[in-house]
Amino acid sequence: MDRIKLNDGSFLPRLGQGTWQMAEDDQKAQREIEGIRYGLDAGIPMIDTAEMYADGKAESLTGDAIFGRDRSSMYIVSKVYPQNANRRHIRSSLRRSLKLLGTDYLDLYLLHWREDADLAEVAWCMEQLKSEGLIRRWGVSNFDVEDMEDLWRVPDGRNCCVNEVLYNLGSRGIEYDLLPWQREQGVPVIAYGPVGQAGAMVTQDGVSKAQLMSDPNVMAVAEERGISVVQLLLAFVLQQPDVAAIPKAVSREHIDENIHALDIRLTEEEIARLSESFPAPTEKVPMEKY
Repeated sequence: MDRIKLNDGSFLPRLGQGTWQMAEDDQKAQREIEGIRYGLDAGIPMIDTAEMYADGKAESLTGDAIFGRDRSSMYIVSKVYPQNANRRHIRSSLRRSLKLLGTDYLDLYLLHWREDADLAEVAWCMEQLKSEGLIRRWGVSNFDVEDMEDLWRVPDGRNCCVNEVLYNLGSRGIEYDLLPWQREQGVPVIAYGPVGQAGAMVTQDGVSKAQLMSDPNVMAVAEERGISVVQLLLAFVLQQPDVAAIPKAVSREHIDENIHALDIRLTEEEIARLSESFPAPTEKVPMEKY
């Protein structure tokens, strides 16, 4: 599995399994558990979840999926609400997540979004949890450039290892300023929604996942390469050397597709064709999220 080097000298897997919108239907739970297990067996070590997802049920489902497995072979990521990212609440939030996941540490713990969180206190808390061995490293999610600059100004803020944000062919805003800024600082991006999000997600240009997947240029490039549209969209994101991706996948076929996308390298001509439909930003775009 391809890896990205983090600023603490450790390595982040390039591909993970996202759990957003999992554990919301009990009738689908067993299939989702089996999907996570299949992904682990197929060589995807990273699982991304959050205390917010299904109000902890996604963490619990993940815990069921990883039960009895070699913990050292997995890379578990979870996120804390901004209102819990303080001295009073972060430890209880983390311990709840750890209990639901059935593990005694997280490989990566993220502030889910900024809101009115005190960044100096967030960094202090994260470093404390790290010193206690409850987390190995920490990062943020849904931070724009100004947020990252603010974080960089507080003590230990530069120990932030990653920023997890929405990024796909139809949502390219981070390419204008955030991705270059993070690249200069050596902070990789974890892309959520790398192939779009059905129904709920609409980009600044009103591009839905269905529109992404049915675009004539997208379909033509995929057909010419002999790959699926999903693989093409995921390969576009993974084309960036310092971007990891966490697509949600449940079926074995979809998981296998995602893994094979790691080996796809798009040409400049192919990217130019995709950009005809979904151009790179030429000015600042407000941070997108869902």
